[in-house]
Amino acid sequence: MYKKMVMAFRVALLFMLAAVILPAGMMEFYKPDRSMADISFSAETVNAEPNAVISERPGPKLANGANAITAPGPVAVAVAASAVPPKKHSVKTVYLTFDDGPSGLTGEVLDILKKADVKATFFILGQQADTRPELIGRMHEEGHAIGNHTYNHDYGKLYQKFTEFWRQIKLTEETVRRITGERPQLVRAPGGTAGNFDAAYFDLMKQGGYKVFDWNVDSGDSKKRGVPAAEILKGATTPIDGNQTIVLLHDGAGHQETVKALPGIITFYKKKGYRFDVLTPEIKPVQFKLQNRVKPKTAQPGARWIAENVSVNAALFQKGRTLSVEMGGLATEFAPGEYRMEEGKLLVPLRAAVERLGGSVNWKGDTKTVKVTLAHSGWIADPIKGTMTSTDGRNNLVTPEVRFMGHTVWVPLRETLELSGHRLEPIVLKDNVYKIVAL
Repeated sequence: MYKKMVMAFRVALLFMLAAVILPAGMMEFYKPDRSMADISFSAETVNAEPNAVISERPGPKLANGANAITAPGPVAVAVAASAVPPKKHSVKTVYLTFDDGPSGLTGEVLDILKKADVKATFFILGQQADTRPELIGRMHEEGHAIGNHTYNHDYGKLYQKFTEFWRQIKLTEETVRRITGERPQLVRAPGGTAGNFDAAYFDLMKQGGYKVFDWNVDSGDSKKRGVPAAEILKGATTPIDGNQTIVLLHDGAGHQETVKALPGIITFYKKKGYRFDVLTPEIKPVQFKLQNRVKPKTAQPGARWIAENVSVNAALFQKGRTLSVEMGGLATEFAPGEYRMEEGKLLVPLRAAVERLGGSVNWKGDTKTVKVTLAHSGWIADPIKGTMTSTDGRNNLVTPEVRFMGHTVWVPLRETLELSGHRLEPIVLKDNVYKIVAL
């Protein structure tokens, strides 16, 4: 009898322990993954139909007591970009890359590529692109990839401090955007990263959303002036281990021998069974190892500069909704990252918005204000006080959305158009585009 009671007690004890342990274990098993970003959507944003009209929210008061109309209703949505796994190269692939163009030779290079039905990647200089925009347009139209090779290739300045390198990247990026409507995410450092990039350069470029590519086959066409075509062909076809071959070539001025060598290079890789392709952000970059001896830097950027310039830059390359604005027969678009939505209000960079819509801005250094002329109307933006005031004094809007972000003045879009004398149609979301029409 005693043994039976002991056995029963043990069984009961086991059940009690199970009742405590199992739920705790299940709770741990189903605990939310904290590595995922918290994502919050407004019901309006989530449920909006392709042709939905977005409602508006009451805005701040004007000084004359009238209600200002705010930007559309959806609350800002912050979504962590999902990581794209690097492409795996199961087949032999060659990437022909050209640096330092466009030049008077680039048209010949494009002709050869077109005849051979081959696509390439061009790392262009912004200074050259400004003088030959038609060649950038042709590269884009014919399916080639366009990368950023800084603005003027000046080693002495580019590698003294990162802020100058960044400035040139952004200058060239804007040039390409004006011509093609797209921002180049691919970057190649003049001379390559070896001995030029320190750890900060690598880290900040990655943080800014860029993909920095070096190469693993050097044609040798820039090691001295006038390298003969036969020597370039030999260098460009150097065998390497692996299936991913990135060939360094140049289409800048003085590289006529590279143009002569190009047909032979293409023929070689075709006979070897390689496929030709363009570099993309999804491909794992080929990068030289960080060198112990790097050109000394005069200064490193501070935390505030990084936060205002680099940290926010990656959003420019994330997929999202485009903002389309039509006013007075002119139209412009802001890509994801070029505008912001905060608490239901659309914010845009003042200079970019006004100039794209045919207006002008004039910075007043003494008062730290911006004089705006848009659609025959004038007003003053004061980012210190957070005001937008018509020059005739009849309207004075007080709104904290008028402010500096970095060195750029940002303003609420709706108020910008309203102060310029335009009434806005209801905002429509169609085909993943916010469309705003100002009458």
